[in-house]
Amino acid sequence: MEITFYKYQGTGNDFVIIDNRDLSFPRENKKLVNFLCDRRFGVGADGLMLLNPSDTYDFTMIYYNSDGTESTMCGNGGRCLVAFAYKLDIFKKETTFDAIDGLHYASYKNGITNLQMIDVSSVKIHNQYCFLNTGSPHHVQLVQNIAEFDVKSNGEKIRYGAPYFKEGTNVNFVEPLGNDKFKVRTYERGVEDETLACGTGVTAVAIAMYEQKKTNQTTISLQVEGGELEVSFTPTPSGYKNVFLKGPATFVFKGVINYHA
Repeated sequence: MEITFYKYQGTGNDFVIIDNRDLSFPRENKKLVNFLCDRRFGVGADGLMLLNPSDTYDFTMIYYNSDGTESTMCGNGGRCLVAFAYKLDIFKKETTFDAIDGLHYASYKNGITNLQMIDVSSVKIHNQYCFLNTGSPHHVQLVQNIAEFDVKSNGEKIRYGAPYFKEGTNVNFVEPLGNDKFKVRTYERGVEDETLACGTGVTAVAIAMYEQKKTNQTTISLQVEGGELEVSFTPTPSGYKNVFLKGPATFVFKGVINYHA
């Protein structure tokens, strides 16, 4: 099987993207997705996305973790897919697309995607951490000396432990850098390791820091291993609305690969 693909990255969070408007990709083939994401034998990526057609909107986003499992929303993936749709001339300035967690509005200009995320109605605050869903589930925990923190081993313990167990969660470790700026490192389920950035993760961190009164700002800069992202939102009595994730989405290369089952 010969597969044409595109490689994109958003602050170091990298993706294999396939134009699947003809629905030819065998989307139930987990081994194929895992092969394409494999950094030694395939293309190499944190995840794979299909740009599928939509009956009502501009396109549909289908996202897979690098282990081959179809997953929940990926913020940086969504930003990269918007940039890819722009490259395909699917839209000019603004777009609306379907994803597993619902509709998303986005704009794209000069390499920057501003992606509307889902509204967040609940933030569960515990003694040492908080939990919320920003399209994917996220554990958010403050730590000190984050540069030296062992994200993989600590994230792995939390990801599989109580109260998450089999379903698991993404795990974000956070250190304040100022009133409107935080350093974030994320362990992602499905990748089962630290990634250079996580879009739904920094979205969760920004809202969690506001909810816990660690900031009074509604536009927040998040420094990740792969660069910097911005999250903005509107607090309301019923939760957080107008949630936007903004940052660069960069085309890396286009290629063709042969897959033999």
